[in-house]
Amino acid sequence: MSKDDTKMVRYSPPPGGYVLTEDDRARLEKLAAKSDEDIDLSDIPEITDEQWARRKPGHYRPIKQPVTIRLDADVLDWFKAEVGDAPYQTEINRVLRQHMARRLVEKQKKSA
Repeated sequence: MSKDDTKMVRYSPPPGGYVLTEDDRARLEKLAAKSDEDIDLSDIPEITDEQWARRKPGHYRPIKQPVTIRLDADVLDWFKAEVGDAPYQTEINRVLRQHMARRLVEKQKKSA
């Protein structure tokens, strides 16, 4: 398998970063105020040194859901040509995720 055959999905924060709401800030401050002993980790197995050594930083794989979508033929042709031999569906997903992230940032900035 060549380096270009990877199916890893990389996700970058939206332009301008994330905007925390007041509720988010309050929850983070409350969590930061807790001591390590006060945090219940009983349902989380400990990670071994070997597991840390094998991890792949930046690896995020969201759950995929199969859908049927009707696209204009020229749009689909463009995506297929743009990615070459790579899966065009991945590129469509990347573009949609990027659009979603921008809209979320815009919405958070309006409400802040």
